[in-house]
Amino acid sequence: MDLLDTPCPRSVTIQLSMQTVQRQRISEELRGRFESAKSVLVLTGAGVSAESGVPTFRGGGNTAVWKGMPFDVISSARMIERDLPAVREWFDYRRNLLQPLKPNPAHREIARWEKRFQQFTVVTQNIDGLHQKAGSTGVIELHGNIWRARCVDCDARYEILAGESCSEQCVSCGNWLRPDVVLFGEMLPRGAFELAAESAHECELCIVVGTSGIVYPAASLPEIAKTAGAYLCEVNPERTALSEHCDEVLTGKAGAILQMFTSAPD
Repeated sequence: MDLLDTPCPRSVTIQLSMQTVQRQRISEELRGRFESAKSVLVLTGAGVSAESGVPTFRGGGNTAVWKGMPFDVISSARMIERDLPAVREWFDYRRNLLQPLKPNPAHREIARWEKRFQQFTVVTQNIDGLHQKAGSTGVIELHGNIWRARCVDCDARYEILAGESCSEQCVSCGNWLRPDVVLFGEMLPRGAFELAAESAHECELCIVVGTSGIVYPAASLPEIAKTAGAYLCEVNPERTALSEHCDEVLTGKAGAILQMFTSAPD
Protein backbone atom coordinates (compact mmCIF):
# COMPACT_ATOMS: atom_id res chain seq x y z
CA MET A 1 0.00 0.00 0.00
CA ASP A 2 1.28 3.49 -0.85
CA LEU A 3 2.17 5.59 2.20
CA LEU A 4 -0.23 8.34 1.04
CA ASP A 5 -3.09 5.85 1.14
CA THR A 6 -2.36 4.82 4.71
CA PRO A 7 -5.26 5.85 7.00
CA CYS A 8 -4.35 8.48 9.56
CA PRO A 9 -4.53 7.04 13.12
CA ARG A 10 -7.63 8.20 14.97
CA SER A 11 -5.53 9.52 17.87
CA VAL A 12 -3.70 11.91 15.52
CA THR A 13 -7.01 13.24 14.16
CA ILE A 14 -8.29 13.85 17.68
CA GLN A 15 -5.04 15.54 18.66
CA LEU A 16 -5.17 17.93 15.70
CA SER A 17 -8.82 18.69 16.43
CA MET A 18 -8.00 19.46 20.07
CA GLN A 19 -5.20 21.78 18.99
CA THR A 20 -7.62 23.68 16.73
CA VAL A 21 -10.09 24.11 19.58
CA GLN A 22 -7.30 25.19 21.91
CA ARG A 23 -6.24 28.01 19.60
CA GLN A 24 -9.76 29.44 19.69
CA ARG A 25 -10.46 28.92 23.38
CA ILE A 26 -10.98 31.94 25.64
CA SER A 27 -8.96 31.67 28.82
CA GLU A 28 -10.66 31.38 32.19
CA GLU A 29 -8.98 34.65 33.14
CA LEU A 30 -10.54 36.54 30.21
CA ARG A 31 -13.91 34.90 30.65
CA GLY A 32 -13.93 35.79 34.33
CA ARG A 33 -12.99 39.39 33.67
CA PHE A 34 -15.67 39.66 30.97
CA GLU A 35 -18.32 38.33 33.35
CA SER A 36 -17.34 40.58 36.26
CA ALA A 37 -16.41 43.79 34.45
CA LYS A 38 -18.51 46.89 34.98
CA SER A 39 -16.72 49.07 32.41
CA VAL A 40 -15.73 47.78 28.96
CA LEU A 41 -14.31 49.48 25.88
CA VAL A 42 -14.40 47.91 22.41
CA LEU A 43 -12.26 49.45 19.66
CA THR A 44 -13.05 48.26 16.13
CA GLY A 45 -11.31 48.66 12.80
CA ALA A 46 -11.63 47.67 9.16
CA GLY A 47 -11.36 43.95 9.92
CA VAL A 48 -14.83 43.97 11.47
CA SER A 49 -16.43 45.65 8.45
CA ALA A 50 -14.53 43.37 6.07
CA GLU A 51 -16.58 40.44 7.39
CA SER A 52 -19.66 42.23 6.01
CA GLY A 53 -18.00 42.64 2.62
CA VAL A 54 -17.00 46.29 3.01
CA PRO A 55 -14.19 47.01 0.51
CA THR A 56 -11.09 48.83 1.73
CA PHE A 57 -10.09 50.40 -1.62
CA ARG A 58 -6.53 50.66 -0.35
CA GLY A 59 -4.82 48.52 -3.00
CA GLY A 60 -1.05 48.88 -3.07
CA GLY A 61 1.35 51.63 -4.02
CA ASN A 62 -0.37 54.14 -6.28
CA THR A 63 -3.24 51.84 -7.30
CA ALA A 64 -6.02 53.91 -8.88
CA VAL A 65 -9.42 53.53 -7.22
CA TRP A 66 -11.42 56.36 -8.80
CA LYS A 67 -10.97 58.02 -12.20
CA GLY A 68 -7.25 57.33 -12.24
CA MET A 69 -6.61 58.65 -8.71
CA PRO A 70 -5.19 56.68 -5.77
CA PHE A 71 -7.21 56.32 -2.58
CA ASP A 72 -5.09 58.78 -0.60
CA VAL A 73 -5.59 61.43 -3.29
CA ILE A 74 -9.34 61.28 -3.92
CA SER A 75 -9.90 60.85 -0.14
CA SER A 76 -7.76 63.83 0.90
CA ALA A 77 -8.29 67.29 2.32
CA ARG A 78 -6.42 68.61 -0.70
CA MET A 79 -9.12 67.26 -3.04
CA ILE A 80 -11.85 69.01 -1.03
CA GLU A 81 -10.18 72.30 -1.91
CA ARG A 82 -9.34 71.34 -5.49
CA ASP A 83 -12.43 69.43 -6.67
CA LEU A 84 -15.19 69.04 -4.06
CA PRO A 85 -17.77 67.71 -6.61
CA ALA A 86 -15.37 64.86 -7.46
CA VAL A 87 -15.04 63.97 -3.77
CA ARG A 88 -18.84 63.98 -3.34
CA GLU A 89 -19.18 61.76 -6.40
CA TRP A 90 -16.55 59.35 -5.04
CA PHE A 91 -18.36 59.01 -1.72
CA ASP A 92 -21.74 58.65 -3.47
CA TYR A 93 -20.18 55.68 -5.29
CA ARG A 94 -18.92 54.20 -2.03
CA ARG A 95 -22.34 54.56 -0.36
CA ASN A 96 -23.95 52.72 -3.26
CA LEU A 97 -21.56 49.82 -2.62
CA LEU A 98 -22.34 49.86 1.10
CA GLN A 99 -26.11 50.12 0.79
CA PRO A 100 -26.91 46.38 0.46
CA LEU A 101 -24.40 45.28 3.11
CA LYS A 102 -25.62 44.17 6.51
CA PRO A 103 -24.08 43.94 9.98
CA ASN A 104 -22.27 40.66 10.56
CA PRO A 105 -22.21 38.50 13.73
CA ALA A 106 -19.42 40.64 15.22
CA HIS A 107 -21.50 43.84 14.91
CA ARG A 108 -24.56 42.11 16.37
CA GLU A 109 -22.64 40.57 19.27
CA ILE A 110 -21.07 43.90 20.20
CA ALA A 111 -24.54 45.50 20.12
CA ARG A 112 -25.81 42.84 22.53
CA TRP A 113 -22.97 43.54 24.94
CA GLU A 114 -24.25 47.08 25.42
CA LYS A 115 -26.97 45.86 27.77
CA ARG A 116 -24.58 43.66 29.72
CA PHE A 117 -22.30 46.26 31.32
CA GLN A 118 -22.86 49.33 33.46
CA GLN A 119 -20.53 51.33 31.24
CA PHE A 120 -19.94 50.15 27.68
CA THR A 121 -18.25 52.14 24.94
CA VAL A 122 -17.81 51.29 21.27
CA VAL A 123 -15.11 53.28 19.51
CA THR A 124 -14.77 52.68 15.79
CA GLN A 125 -12.41 53.72 13.03
CA ASN A 126 -15.00 52.61 10.46
CA ILE A 127 -17.26 55.07 8.63
CA ASP A 128 -19.91 52.63 7.35
CA GLY A 129 -22.47 52.95 10.17
CA LEU A 130 -22.83 49.17 10.53
CA HIS A 131 -22.48 49.29 14.33
CA GLN A 132 -25.53 51.55 14.55
CA LYS A 133 -27.35 49.38 12.02
CA ALA A 134 -26.76 46.42 14.34
CA GLY A 135 -28.27 48.32 17.26
CA SER A 136 -25.28 49.93 19.00
CA THR A 137 -25.92 53.39 20.42
CA GLY A 138 -23.54 56.16 21.43
CA VAL A 139 -20.82 54.89 19.10
CA ILE A 140 -17.74 57.14 19.09
CA GLU A 141 -16.85 57.55 15.41
CA LEU A 142 -13.21 58.58 15.20
CA HIS A 143 -13.28 58.97 11.43
CA GLY A 144 -16.83 60.21 10.90
CA ASN A 145 -19.71 58.59 9.02
CA ILE A 146 -20.19 58.18 5.28
CA TRP A 147 -23.96 58.53 5.72
CA ARG A 148 -23.66 62.17 6.81
CA ALA A 149 -22.76 65.42 5.05
CA ARG A 150 -21.22 68.43 6.77
CA CYS A 151 -21.18 72.11 5.86
CA VAL A 152 -17.69 73.43 5.14
CA ASP A 153 -18.58 76.69 6.89
CA CYS A 154 -21.12 76.35 9.70
CA ASP A 155 -20.53 72.62 10.45
CA ALA A 156 -24.25 71.80 10.13
CA ARG A 157 -24.74 68.07 9.56
CA TYR A 158 -27.25 66.25 7.38
CA GLU A 159 -28.16 62.58 7.18
CA ILE A 160 -27.84 61.03 3.72
CA LEU A 161 -30.51 58.41 3.14
CA ALA A 162 -29.84 55.18 1.27
CA GLY A 163 -30.08 55.68 -2.47
CA GLU A 164 -29.60 59.45 -2.23
CA SER A 165 -26.63 61.53 -3.30
CA CYS A 166 -24.93 64.09 -1.08
CA SER A 167 -26.64 67.47 -1.46
CA GLU A 168 -24.46 70.31 -2.69
CA GLN A 169 -25.46 73.19 -0.43
CA CYS A 170 -26.20 73.75 3.25
CA VAL A 171 -29.80 74.68 4.08
CA SER A 172 -28.65 76.78 7.04
CA CYS A 173 -26.05 79.03 5.42
CA GLY A 174 -25.99 78.16 1.72
CA ASN A 175 -22.34 77.08 1.70
CA TRP A 176 -21.01 73.83 0.25
CA LEU A 177 -21.52 70.40 1.80
CA ARG A 178 -18.86 67.71 2.00
CA PRO A 179 -18.78 64.11 3.31
CA ASP A 180 -18.66 64.08 7.11
CA VAL A 181 -15.60 61.83 7.23
CA VAL A 182 -11.97 62.34 8.18
CA LEU A 183 -9.85 62.58 5.04
CA PHE A 184 -6.11 62.28 4.66
CA GLY A 185 -4.52 65.42 6.06
CA GLU A 186 -7.38 66.22 8.45
CA MET A 187 -7.79 66.15 12.22
CA LEU A 188 -10.26 63.89 14.02
CA PRO A 189 -13.72 65.31 14.87
CA ARG A 190 -13.58 67.75 17.76
CA GLY A 191 -13.90 65.91 21.07
CA ALA A 192 -14.16 62.38 19.63
CA PHE A 193 -10.71 61.19 20.63
CA GLU A 194 -10.85 62.94 24.00
CA LEU A 195 -14.10 61.13 24.84
CA ALA A 196 -12.66 57.81 23.66
CA ALA A 197 -9.48 58.36 25.67
CA GLU A 198 -11.52 59.06 28.81
CA SER A 199 -13.43 55.81 28.35
CA ALA A 200 -10.16 53.94 27.72
CA HIS A 201 -8.70 55.31 30.95
CA GLU A 202 -11.74 54.22 32.96
CA CYS A 203 -12.38 50.76 31.48
CA GLU A 204 -11.53 47.48 33.23
CA LEU A 205 -11.50 45.46 30.01
CA CYS A 206 -10.43 46.70 26.58
CA ILE A 207 -11.14 44.52 23.53
CA VAL A 208 -9.53 45.55 20.25
CA VAL A 209 -11.17 44.00 17.21
CA GLY A 210 -10.07 43.96 13.57
CA THR A 211 -7.52 46.75 13.60
CA SER A 212 -3.83 46.77 12.77
CA GLY A 213 -2.96 48.87 15.80
CA ILE A 214 -0.65 51.16 13.84
CA VAL A 215 -2.97 54.07 12.90
CA TYR A 216 -2.67 56.88 15.41
CA PRO A 217 -4.19 58.39 17.41
CA ALA A 218 -6.64 55.44 17.56
CA ALA A 219 -3.77 53.06 18.27
CA SER A 220 -3.00 54.92 21.49
CA LEU A 221 -6.36 53.97 23.04
CA PRO A 222 -5.30 50.40 23.94
CA GLU A 223 -2.08 51.87 25.36
CA ILE A 224 -4.09 54.26 27.53
CA ALA A 225 -6.32 51.43 28.76
CA LYS A 226 -3.39 49.12 29.50
CA THR A 227 -1.45 51.81 31.35
CA ALA A 228 -4.52 52.55 33.49
CA GLY A 229 -4.75 48.88 34.51
CA ALA A 230 -7.26 47.41 32.06
CA TYR A 231 -7.01 43.83 30.84
CA LEU A 232 -6.20 44.09 27.12
CA CYS A 233 -7.50 41.57 24.57
CA GLU A 234 -6.95 41.58 20.81
CA VAL A 235 -9.20 39.80 18.29
CA ASN A 236 -7.76 39.74 14.78
CA PRO A 237 -7.21 37.30 11.90
CA GLU A 238 -3.47 37.57 12.51
CA ARG A 239 -1.09 39.03 15.06
CA THR A 240 -0.33 42.76 14.84
CA ALA A 241 2.04 45.32 16.32
CA LEU A 242 -0.32 45.49 19.30
CA SER A 243 -0.22 41.75 20.06
CA GLU A 244 2.90 41.72 22.21
CA HIS A 245 1.35 44.29 24.55
CA CYS A 246 -1.90 42.36 25.04
CA ASP A 247 -2.85 40.11 27.93
CA GLU A 248 -4.63 37.82 25.50
CA VAL A 249 -4.64 37.48 21.71
CA LEU A 250 -7.38 35.58 19.86
CA THR A 251 -6.76 34.96 16.17
CA GLY A 252 -9.61 34.31 13.78
CA LYS A 253 -12.80 35.87 12.47
CA ALA A 254 -14.30 38.40 14.83
CA GLY A 255 -17.86 37.14 14.32
CA ALA A 256 -16.99 33.65 15.54
CA ILE A 257 -14.66 34.66 18.37
CA LEU A 258 -16.82 37.39 19.94
CA GLN A 259 -19.74 34.99 20.27
CA MET A 260 -17.50 32.74 22.37
CA PHE A 261 -17.42 35.35 25.12
CA THR A 262 -21.04 34.65 26.04
CA SER A 263 -21.27 30.98 25.05
CA ALA A 264 -20.80 28.19 27.54
CA PRO A 265 -17.14 27.14 27.90
CA ASP A 266 -16.13 23.80 26.40
